[in-house]
Amino acid sequence: MSHSMTDTANSRAATNSPLFSQRIFGMSLPLFAIALAVMAAAIATDTLPAGMIGALLVMMLLGELLGFIGDRLPIVKTYLGGGAILAIFGSAAMVYLQWLPTPVVDNVTSFMKSGGFLNFYIAALITGSILGMDSRVLVKVGSRFALPLLCAVLFAALFAVVVGTILGFSAQDAVVVIAMPILGGGMGAGAVPMSQIYQELLGQPASYYISILVPALALGNVFAIIIAGLLNGLANRFPGLSGNGQMMPGVEVEEQKHTPDIGKLGVGVVAALAFFTAGQILGAFIPLHPYALMIVLVAALKVANVVPESINESAAQWFQFVARNWTFALLFGIGIAYTDLGQVIDAISVTYVLIVFAVVAGAAFGAGLVGKLVGFYPIESAITAGLCMANMGGTGDVAVLSAARRMSLMPFAQISSRLGGALILLISSVVVPLIFV
Repeated sequence: MSHSMTDTANSRAATNSPLFSQRIFGMSLPLFAIALAVMAAAIATDTLPAGMIGALLVMMLLGELLGFIGDRLPIVKTYLGGGAILAIFGSAAMVYLQWLPTPVVDNVTSFMKSGGFLNFYIAALITGSILGMDSRVLVKVGSRFALPLLCAVLFAALFAVVVGTILGFSAQDAVVVIAMPILGGGMGAGAVPMSQIYQELLGQPASYYISILVPALALGNVFAIIIAGLLNGLANRFPGLSGNGQMMPGVEVEEQKHTPDIGKLGVGVVAALAFFTAGQILGAFIPLHPYALMIVLVAALKVANVVPESINESAAQWFQFVARNWTFALLFGIGIAYTDLGQVIDAISVTYVLIVFAVVAGAAFGAGLVGKLVGFYPIESAITAGLCMANMGGTGDVAVLSAARRMSLMPFAQISSRLGGALILLISSVVVPLIFV
C-alpha cells in the first residue's frame, strides 16, 4: 500500500513538473519532441511521405512550435502579432537560410498551392465565420456599423495617398499594396486571398504580392496596438468621448454560442466546400473574384435567414476546428510558399513605415469621426471600426482591445475583422482593375 501511494505521488509530481505542464498543441513537451524527432528522422533519411501526409506533418509541427515560441516572446507577443508573425517569418527564414531541404520546401509549396490546402482553409473561414454570427447582429448593428467601416477605409486610403505623395511614393501602390492589406482582416482572410486576386488581375505571381503585403500587415498591427493604448489614455482625459467599453447607449451584442458536437463537423465540411464551389460557379459568369462572390452569397443567405440553424452551427464548428488546429500550419505554409524574405527585407523603408502609420491613423480617425455622427461613442468606434480593421484579425483584435482596456468590445471587433475584411476583398476585386487600367 505504501509503495502504491509513493508511486502515485511520484507520478503526480512528474506530471506537474514544468516539463509536463507546458504543452504544445495539447501535447506535453516530451511527446511533442518525439513527434518532432520522427519528422526529423524522416527528413534526414529522405523517407518523409510526399503529398498531404508529409506536408501537413511538417507544417503542423513546425508551425505549432514557432507559434508556441512567438506567443511567449515579450515584444513579439505584445506588439508584433505573436506566434502568427513568427510562424510566417520563421518558416520564410528557414527557406531563406536553406535550413529546410528542397524536397520538403517543394512538397509544402505544392500542398499549399496545387494541393488546395489554402482554399480548403479559406472556405471554412468564410463560411463558418459568417454563418456562425447572429443574424440580428448583421441586421441591427451592421446597418449602422457599415458607415464607420466604409469611412475607415476611405480615410485610411486618403491618408496613405497624401503621405505617400509627399514622400514621393506612388499613390496607386500606397492604396493597393499598403492600405488594402492592412485593412483586409489578417493573413488567412485578407492578405493571402488578396495576393491571389492581385495575381489574377495584375499578372505577377502571388508570392510577389504576399511578400509586399505581409510587412504592411505586421507593421499595421504594431501601430494599431499602440494607437489603441493612446486612445484609452485620451478617453481617460476626455470621458465624454468614450462609453468605457460600451459602443452606444442601449445596444449590446453577443455572439451565438454553440455546443460542441463532433457529428456536425462533417456537415460543416460539406457546407464550406459547397459554398466555395458556388463561388467558383458564380465567378464563371460574374466578373468578381470567387472569394468575394462566396462572401456575398453566404452573407446574403445568412441575413435572409434561409440557412437552417443546424447548418449554421455545423459550419461554425467546422471553422472553429480548422482555426484551432490548422492556423499555425497554414501560416507556416504561407511563409514557405508565399513569402520571399529577401523581398520583404527590401520592401521595408522609412517611407514604407510612415505610410503604414498613416493608414492606421486614418482608419481610426475616419471611424471615430463618422461613428460619432451615427450615434457611436467616437473612441469605441475608432477602436472597433478603425483599429480592428487595421490589425491582424483575431489575434490583433485581442491585442488591440487589451491595449485599449476594452475587451467587452470583442463582438464589434470581430464584425470589423470578418465583414470589414470581406469588404476589402470586394473593393480590391472591383477597384484594382480600375486603378491599373
